[in-house]
Amino acid sequence: MKTNRTTQLLAAAVLGIALAGAGMGVAGPAVADDDPENGIDVTVTIEPSTTGGQVSMTVADNGGVSLQEDGSNAAARQFVGTLPTVTVTDSRRPEEIPAGDYWAVVGQAGEFTATSGSEPIGPQYLGWRPHLLSDSSTGAVEAGEPVSSVISDGSGAPTVGLRGQELLVSTANSADEIGTWEVNADLALRTPVDVAAGEYHSTLTLSLFNQS
Repeated sequence: MKTNRTTQLLAAAVLGIALAGAGMGVAGPAVADDDPENGIDVTVTIEPSTTGGQVSMTVADNGGVSLQEDGSNAAARQFVGTLPTVTVTDSRRPEEIPAGDYWAVVGQAGEFTATSGSEPIGPQYLGWRPHLLSDSSTGAVEAGEPVSSVISDGSGAPTVGLRGQELLVSTANSADEIGTWEVNADLALRTPVDVAAGEYHSTLTLSLFNQS
């Protein structure tokens, strides 16, 4: 991830991942008088807003992600799922955004712990492939790079696992990054073939950082 002078955590979210009347009259609407002399003129003057905008993040309603086995082979057991849609909204005005300012959503997975007491599965075995769901013809906002489990999936993605990886990141062009952006990701847990059977649970934390 880019390094800059100031980093501010704006929001964080955690996501669980599992491997395995009658009888009463009703009055009708009142009838309006059509006489224009009885009309009431309503006027409002809206001054320019003095409230600054902000960068915010939401995660679509979900019950967690249940990974299902698909794509296992002689090299690894593989379990896949889809991250719920994550939305980032930047409502700031261009003049509110310092030069060089940008934001990023970063994902960090915890260990998969087994309910049976088996050895945990580390976050290095979980990878993802982010997908930008919003139009970004300006290139102002981009999905993060895919990463694979330390047991490679053969795609050429870095085999570093999900340990502080960008899901969504903006550029430093303040005029273009303003708006609403949606992203999700394909999740893939690739474990050794001799992984112990059982139910495992992990927590994936998504954090929105603003940096300048």
